[in-house]
Amino acid sequence: MKQQLLYRTSPQSNSAREIQLALSGYNISDYEQERKNVILQAPEYFNFARDFLDQWAHAEQVGSRQTSTPAFWWVDEDSKRELKLSFQDLSKISQRVANALVFGCGLTRQDVVIIILPKIPEWWFLHLACIRADITSSSGTMLLRSTDIKHRLKLSKAKCIITTPDMVPHVDQVAHESEHLQTKVVVGSVAETRYMLQLKPESIFWNLSDTGWAKTAYSSLFSPWINGSCVFISHTSSSKFDPSHVLTLLSKYPITHLCSSPTALRFMVQQSLESYKFQSLYYTLAAGEPLNPEVVEMWMKGTGLDIYEGYGQTETTVVCNRPPNLAYKPGSTGKSTPGFDVQIVDEEGKIVDRGTEGNIGIRCKPTRPVGLFAGYLNNPQKTAASFQGDYYLLGDRGYMDEDDYVYFVGRADDIILSSGYRIGPFEVESALLEHPAVAESAVVSSPDEVRGEVVKAFITLSAEYAGSDKNKLTEELQEFVKRSSAPYKYPRKIEYVKELPKTISGKIRRVELRNKEWHKD
Repeated sequence: MKQQLLYRTSPQSNSAREIQLALSGYNISDYEQERKNVILQAPEYFNFARDFLDQWAHAEQVGSRQTSTPAFWWVDEDSKRELKLSFQDLSKISQRVANALVFGCGLTRQDVVIIILPKIPEWWFLHLACIRADITSSSGTMLLRSTDIKHRLKLSKAKCIITTPDMVPHVDQVAHESEHLQTKVVVGSVAETRYMLQLKPESIFWNLSDTGWAKTAYSSLFSPWINGSCVFISHTSSSKFDPSHVLTLLSKYPITHLCSSPTALRFMVQQSLESYKFQSLYYTLAAGEPLNPEVVEMWMKGTGLDIYEGYGQTETTVVCNRPPNLAYKPGSTGKSTPGFDVQIVDEEGKIVDRGTEGNIGIRCKPTRPVGLFAGYLNNPQKTAASFQGDYYLLGDRGYMDEDDYVYFVGRADDIILSSGYRIGPFEVESALLEHPAVAESAVVSSPDEVRGEVVKAFITLSAEYAGSDKNKLTEELQEFVKRSSAPYKYPRKIEYVKELPKTISGKIRRVELRNKEWHKD
């Protein structure tokens, strides 16, 4: 009986109701005041599916959500099908799927499920069901391969993995190596934030993020449905981004809000924007990586619309942004969002002077802000290293001006951020070393006009490959990495060197190579 109660629509808690009332009463003109005074408090018991999704479903039933806009609008570009669902539909479907996970797959509270699916309705159904059943869901991109899946299975101790037939061979290669994995579910044919997003119940929100990113959960599930808005999804089997197709869909459908990575926007502004007539679009957002001022200017010139930038990470959600009433300063990500106290601090967690570069940090003492992650899974050392003094350090460098605007400078570590994908140098280096031509390799970020930065590998060759055709070998190594790991990780640039710079202890000095790339004359 206790399990059954877990999946039934329950009365909304007083704390959750207070949060919803506060969200619906938000006035953008109060932004500066709220930044200084708002203190978010999480209720003791909260479940997004019951306390928001089910409440919007109830509002539809009694007629208090008065709009013809659906809650979920999915378009399949391959089969030319569409699916529109109400909050009542989503509530019922997620309850059925939650029961299937528990009674069909044998999952219990706090069990981990890995979900590797493209932009199909099941991605949303499953995540809602996991939330409803208090099951932990971990999403992965369709570009993952067996080595990536093996790492995730081992780290998460997942008991179930849900994916498509195309991904089954990659899962099957490593499934037997996981002692915790009990169930594999294959999805076949398809079923028929206020501060940053500025959403209303009548809004139709399209976020372009891949389903493997936390951004999809934040912007294609939680934020829109907290506000009772419609989530718009376009699905296609093609993995190649087509900027002209995105612009065509914006012209075809009454989409009011578009959220995109700066990389995608850089591709879009290269099109003839003046030739497209958008039905309803009036709000454009960019997140995932730094936004070039040139892109803002070109988008405005071609569409007449501004771009509002947000800054955050998987561990925090959005912590800085520029809402409509905040003056635009080129190169800035805006100011800290209400509920977060963002400061620039030194290595000891002490605030530095305005205009001085330092670590971007979030104050977490004496009160830990709502929305900050609990910690890295099974990695207490990394979790502890992320906190200095009273601050959580985001791993980025930046500075703040006299008006509280935050400016992003770059990564504080070696992580490469390319087109929104976070790529660790070590995993690319490890893949390269599996090829007999590679004696040593060092991977760093390299500037790129479209992607912001890309993976570059400095390679020393083994003796038998010293006289190889470098152009041919480069293509061979790139294809080799694509096959052995997620394709987006492959080095788009390769430079062959006689030796790599190292410390006295023999560690490769990536920082020296990275500086060489970013500070060329």
